[in-house]
Amino acid sequence: MELDPLLLSRLQFAFVVCFHAIFPVFTIGLASYIAVLHGLFYKTDNPAWDRLALFWTKVFAVVFGMGVVSGIVMSFQFGTNWSNFSLATSNFLGPVLSYEVVTAFFLEAAFLGVLLFGRHKVPEGVHLFAALMVAVGTFISSFWILAANSWMQTPAGYELIDGRFHITAWSEAIFNPSFWYRFAHMGMASFLTGGFVVAGVSAWFLLRKRDVEANKKALSMCLWLLLFLTPAQAVIGDFHGLNTLEHQPTKVAAMEANWETQSNAALLLFALPDQDAQTNRFEIGIPSLASLILTHQSDGEVPGISDVARDEQPPVAIVFWAFRVMVGLGLLMIGVALTGLLLRRRGRVYESSRYLKTLVVMIGSPFLAVLAGWIVTESGRAPWLVYGVMSHAQGLTPSLSGGMALFTLLGYIGVYSVVFYAGIYYLTRVVRNGMLPAPEEVAGETERPKRPLSAAHTPFDDGLKGANS
Repeated sequence: MELDPLLLSRLQFAFVVCFHAIFPVFTIGLASYIAVLHGLFYKTDNPAWDRLALFWTKVFAVVFGMGVVSGIVMSFQFGTNWSNFSLATSNFLGPVLSYEVVTAFFLEAAFLGVLLFGRHKVPEGVHLFAALMVAVGTFISSFWILAANSWMQTPAGYELIDGRFHITAWSEAIFNPSFWYRFAHMGMASFLTGGFVVAGVSAWFLLRKRDVEANKKALSMCLWLLLFLTPAQAVIGDFHGLNTLEHQPTKVAAMEANWETQSNAALLLFALPDQDAQTNRFEIGIPSLASLILTHQSDGEVPGISDVARDEQPPVAIVFWAFRVMVGLGLLMIGVALTGLLLRRRGRVYESSRYLKTLVVMIGSPFLAVLAGWIVTESGRAPWLVYGVMSHAQGLTPSLSGGMALFTLLGYIGVYSVVFYAGIYYLTRVVRNGMLPAPEEVAGETERPKRPLSAAHTPFDDGLKGANS
């Protein structure tokens, strides 16, 4: 059997991106939360905020380290697997990715050490400023990355000369038609991810009666955050969908498994798309609801997948089901947030073991929703690397063989599996060790700056300190 280098390269990039994405989407939200905790401590001098900030900074150090390790090799693939794409888009992607390093990475590098190791060594105001700068740096980084990705989805401000993209208007290229919607959607996803993780971990501690007062404060903050942000994310997602309908109608058609352009389109709750037959083998839907949601008119016209040639159609089943996973998890998160409000009004939010256990289980939900969303975004634009202009096949490295692509794919899977297992194992130890009883106990020798992971202060191989299983 002949190995297809294009398919293997796409699988490799999808694996690497999905693996890496779960770390920055968490650290962006967590960095902002840590900055808020430092601000509250600076204003109130309440040691509970200080202890929470220290604990979550340790978690941040571990996750940030995993994100750096998993992200370094991502850009290598542009040269090894997608050299034609790299050459064609270098006039845009080269400067944009460089701007990320100059503006975001340098900012984070300058202040991350102060945040991780400056405790009790710099004035609290300086420590707070460092936390704010790290949070700002994470958002600047996401700004440039999403500008690059959005340009690939909705290219603008360029002209194509001899197969290469030349930028004619940088403002149009960076602030392309889908950028602000994607940036807002991902920013909100980062806050939701951080909120659900902090809420779940706080609930886990409350179930074990550990650091009750501090974790009540953390849980209360997160539940208020989630109460407002979960429905806000749905609204942003609706605007993002309208933008996608305008600029990438085939992607929207695949999201709804809608094969023929039609008005009064039904919202399919369940379907078995058959791409070969260009139809759904089985479907359950609500009449006219897809038209109402997508166009805000019950008789609005929804585009069909068959409007484009088969070789320009995305994998419908993948896009259709990934979209429903994302939306289903989003609705579940809204329900959990509203349940928290109901229990708060009854004075039972901290005492309901069932709800606290639900929050623990929900820790993974925002990560799954983000991955499902990225699958919709990236699979939905197939077969295009630059939408409507350059296909996957055109961007592939000409000399890449199937054997070479398989070798690197297996190598990535092996290395990333080790990184993920070691990182999650160590992160679990950090969380189970919990908050230190007094901030002063971490001052001194252990605070000497080494590497980000050393800020966690948790040994990798000896017994847990005061952990409860």
